[in-house]
Amino acid sequence: MKDTAATPARGTLTRGLTTRHIRFIALGSAIGTGLFYGSAEAINRAGPSVLLAYLIGGAAIYIVLRALGEMTVSNPVSGSFGEYASRHLGPRAGFMTGWTYTFEMIVVCLADVTAFGIYMGFWFPDVPRWIWVLSIVFFIGALNLLRVKVFGEVEFWLSLVKIVAIIAMIVAGTSILIFGFGIHDTSIGASNLVSGGGFFATGLGGFVSCFAIVMFAFGGTEIIGITAGEAKDPERTIPRAINSVPVRILLFYVLTLTVIMAIYPWQSIGSEGSPFVQMFEGLGIGPAAAVLNVVVITAALSAINSDVFGAGRMMFGMAQRGQAPAVMKQVSRNGVPWMTVLIMIVALLVGVLLNYVIPDRVFLVIASIATFATVFVWLMILASHYRSRRRMEPAEVAKLKFPVPLWPYGQLIVIAFLLFVMAVIGFDADTRVALVVGVVWLALLALAHRLWVRPQLTPDESVPANQAS
Repeated sequence: MKDTAATPARGTLTRGLTTRHIRFIALGSAIGTGLFYGSAEAINRAGPSVLLAYLIGGAAIYIVLRALGEMTVSNPVSGSFGEYASRHLGPRAGFMTGWTYTFEMIVVCLADVTAFGIYMGFWFPDVPRWIWVLSIVFFIGALNLLRVKVFGEVEFWLSLVKIVAIIAMIVAGTSILIFGFGIHDTSIGASNLVSGGGFFATGLGGFVSCFAIVMFAFGGTEIIGITAGEAKDPERTIPRAINSVPVRILLFYVLTLTVIMAIYPWQSIGSEGSPFVQMFEGLGIGPAAAVLNVVVITAALSAINSDVFGAGRMMFGMAQRGQAPAVMKQVSRNGVPWMTVLIMIVALLVGVLLNYVIPDRVFLVIASIATFATVFVWLMILASHYRSRRRMEPAEVAKLKFPVPLWPYGQLIVIAFLLFVMAVIGFDADTRVALVVGVVWLALLALAHRLWVRPQLTPDESVPANQAS
């Protein structure tokens, strides 16, 4: 059999991603700006109760990923949930899902490059943020034009730095709580988690409003489905990656933020800069703060890298289904959809402009718009899966290699929860603009599909994107 990883067929993607790559690509997208920077805004809104919000949000996204995993293992294609929406909900739904995911990745990348500029301000406060944003856009763009295996290796090492650093911070923070080391009063223990107003210090309103930021943190985890088109063994790699999500949520979100707020009063965490860096800086441990700033910069690089990959592959899959310009199907000799990468680079230049025009408010606005797009994509994944399951005969269900748990009640509960998050975005004055932007975006997509896209394929006739054999 021809080795497509070495010599990709014309117009196809290469299967060069292993289980190790896929796990860390998912980590790169899920553990980034939402945790290292966005968590500061979530903490300000909810206080210690933000930990419960992350647990609830994590449980919801696990069900979403299991629904996606069931479909992906059965039919691993580069278009992923865009293809599944076309097949089970109709071409218009697939068109809107694919383009909204691309929009999500662009907006999330804008948030990530913005955070990168803020992190660099730790060392270079007098350098305009937009300069750092511009430099990182071109660097990540060049990286994504390389062979996919190179991308996977780079993402593996960037994500590994994050994981090691988070584990080290948890160990160091726990040691400070227990032994003090002259920088923490051990008699206080972890009372910071309930002092200053209790666990729900900002009330029910603060707890509810934080979901607009909390769910942003999990945006991008659905990239696991996108990687299936370039995975060497999707039936084995996808389930392993998805099943590791609960552990990641507990370790990287809940436990980490618990340690931070137990040591450092949550009221002292500002919205500018990473709470990780703020904690060590506030404790007077300057070198540790500097080291962690390197880590959060690495995290931003990793997240941007993963998101550019995911959006590019989604556009490639849509082009193969006739839902995007044919030029997006162009693949380099390395098996990389180079045109989609260039499109992402151009789109991210908007981030340079926003950081020049509104540097103070840009992150919250971008994060809330990204949350709307993310939640919409998750709803479409669940709706596609629900329709898929309802059409199956019992014998077909029995043959599923990675069936979703808690069917159908888990799916229905999560759909209701995601609709609740949409409502939160609309009722909060700080994030309401995201709902307006999101509704206008969906209306424009529906109009574009009606005017310019000829739905040549019916849901039952949809053809999976070509894959290297």
